[in-house]
Amino acid sequence: MKLLFILDPLASLKSKKDTSLTIMREANQRGHELFVSMQHDLFLRSDQARIKTKKFSFTAQHYALDDEAEYSPAVFDAIIMRKDPPFDNEYLYSTYLLEIAVNQGAKVYNNPIAIRSWNEKLSVTRFPQFAPEFLVSANNVLIRDFLNTHQDIVVKPLDGMGGHSIFRLRLNDPNISVILETITQHGTRTIMAQRYLPAILQGDKRIIVIDGEPLPYALARIPLAGETRGNLAAGGTGVAQPLSARDHEIAITVGKTLKQEGLFLVGLDVIGEHLTEINVTSPTGMVEIAAQTNCKPAGVFMDALASNIKVALERHSATATVALMQHSEIKV
Repeated sequence: MKLLFILDPLASLKSKKDTSLTIMREANQRGHELFVSMQHDLFLRSDQARIKTKKFSFTAQHYALDDEAEYSPAVFDAIIMRKDPPFDNEYLYSTYLLEIAVNQGAKVYNNPIAIRSWNEKLSVTRFPQFAPEFLVSANNVLIRDFLNTHQDIVVKPLDGMGGHSIFRLRLNDPNISVILETITQHGTRTIMAQRYLPAILQGDKRIIVIDGEPLPYALARIPLAGETRGNLAAGGTGVAQPLSARDHEIAITVGKTLKQEGLFLVGLDVIGEHLTEINVTSPTGMVEIAAQTNCKPAGVFMDALASNIKVALERHSATATVALMQHSEIKV
């Protein structure tokens, strides 16, 4: 297969820890052709989606890239969108371009329409039975009321990643006003507030869901002492552990909807008994799970991708056959 990965700059990826590179290594071992592009390599020429890309190969030391070439996105068996947030206007525009590419025959994972529709913080509102109490607002009075009700809360921007700009607020915090003014930009930026979950001390669990099915292990990201955030980017320690019964219930229930939406690779964040985020852009955690268990997430991903592509090709072939038969009947 010819696989195209849309990534952040290669120099910014940590070769031993990056999930995208781990998937690419697995694909390489299976004999697939690899290509890499950056976000702005995708463009429109008139109404046609095009992409500039470089063929990628692993070497003994690192990797090698061929000269850049231009293609129609439809020539690839799969395009895997792995650009990191923040989900800003440029990311939004990329989803529009990828949607056009899909309409012209490209196969994109994750579905760009779903990436656009599933804000990683707000998407938990689709599953209120699993979410902790929360408030979404830019209004500092409402957020203070929420704090007064729950006494201990977490506030975070809707477009952040890696634990960036997440604050824990308690009633006796002397910095409540300045934190709320800063994070809401004086009431002009909408944020999410959630009831603080003490179970964070046992880890913010990342559950990886591939084509609707969860891996059997979660990566519990345990915060540093005195830290609220478990994110690995914020210094948390990742510990792989089997899914609990509650984890499995959440992942299976959410996974059914994710598959229907075309969200092929997703990271669910679960603290204790509660679903706190649904990561649809570039979820991580595969390397740590593979290192600590007998589960091989990249292999599971590639098996599911191959199966998904096969089903899509069979469906396309069947549709084309029906269309041809109908055309023949009209001519007769």
